[in-house]
Amino acid sequence: MFAAIGSAAGLGNIWRFPHVTADHGGAIFVMLYISFIILVAVPVIIAEAAVGHRSRRSPIAAFQLLGRNTPWAVTGYLAVATIIVVLGYYGVVAGWTARYFFAAVSGALWSIPASGYGAYFQEFVADGWTPILWQAALMVITVAIVSAGVRGGIERCNRFMVPVLAIILVGFVAFALTLDGAAQGLEFLFRPDWTALSRPDVYLAALGQAFFSLGAGAGVYLTYGSYLPGRGGLARPALAVAAGDTAFALLAALAIFPALFTFGGKISSGPGLAFVTLPELFRAMPAGAIFGSMFFLLLCLAAVTSMVSMLEVVVASLTGDGRQRPRVSLIAGLAIFALGVPAALGFGPWKGVQLAGLGIFDVMDFAASNIALPISGLLIATFVAWRWGRARAIAAANLGGAWSEAWFLALRYGAPVAIILVFLAATGII
Repeated sequence: MFAAIGSAAGLGNIWRFPHVTADHGGAIFVMLYISFIILVAVPVIIAEAAVGHRSRRSPIAAFQLLGRNTPWAVTGYLAVATIIVVLGYYGVVAGWTARYFFAAVSGALWSIPASGYGAYFQEFVADGWTPILWQAALMVITVAIVSAGVRGGIERCNRFMVPVLAIILVGFVAFALTLDGAAQGLEFLFRPDWTALSRPDVYLAALGQAFFSLGAGAGVYLTYGSYLPGRGGLARPALAVAAGDTAFALLAALAIFPALFTFGGKISSGPGLAFVTLPELFRAMPAGAIFGSMFFLLLCLAAVTSMVSMLEVVVASLTGDGRQRPRVSLIAGLAIFALGVPAALGFGPWKGVQLAGLGIFDVMDFAASNIALPISGLLIATFVAWRWGRARAIAAANLGGAWSEAWFLALRYGAPVAIILVFLAATGII
């Protein structure tokens, strides 16, 4: 459970959640996000873990086995392909966290020019090759961990790291709520603008964030489920992971938005929001340089554990018996690193390369988070609820009582209907 929370809680919460919330209406987005977590993402997580627990296989092999050479096998391939794309650009952001950690420790982060942290961040990401070097460093660490085997290491690391990161975030929130912009930040985050409900993009973004933050539909929980011993119920761990992940996201937002309104930051700052606003918060805090250094170190470690979990899905799908793990880890790491290079260059030398007004990084993020992950989740839900049927699905998830009925109905009807309606609305069909 700690390994899963450590995989989920990281950049998706502290980096992505605040800036997506800022871009999509604040409180309304938060309400929709939590609704999708409960009604869609959690049922899919349980179903995904059940597939892994029943098959004892990696995503591709699991659906080949359980689908019995039917077209359902494509579900495993889609999950792995999606996580490859996510890991490609996720590694870019992970490199940013490492760069900021070293800048914080060296003192460079606290002596920026008068132009401010926005210009500091833009200058860094536009440099082109410097972000790629940091991206490469994080991928090397990830490959080394996965090559050696990860289960025991991830669990031991996250039992320490997850609580410490939570304590530091709570401290930041306590300080942020004393700032002059705290009231405005809380209003933006918790007072809904109901007119935003008429925007289809808000629904799609909330659904995408629910899947991205938890990693639902990407094969992570299927892989963890295949490692799970015994016949323990899957509902309680899934709910615990979702609760822990959502708590991290809300804490990050509670720290960032008061600071954003206090220091006059731009609401729609995009992917760089956390790297522009948080340093301002640290610099205003007593002993902020120390806390800032600790924060970016832990954020970097959280990014690595998430990258390890994602690369483990790919490696587990390709190695089979595990005897070629080091070699496969290296080849997969190199290929995924190369996939992420255009995303890094998209903020600098390749900034002019766009599709539908989006840069390379945003195209990869939108395609993976808002399209591929929900579709993968839809296929998993449909497979378990319709291909397996009620009795087999409930037995595989080891659920009992009212939990089993509520979960199965959400999986069979609630999650697919919600995903399909959001897609139809986003494409303008309804």
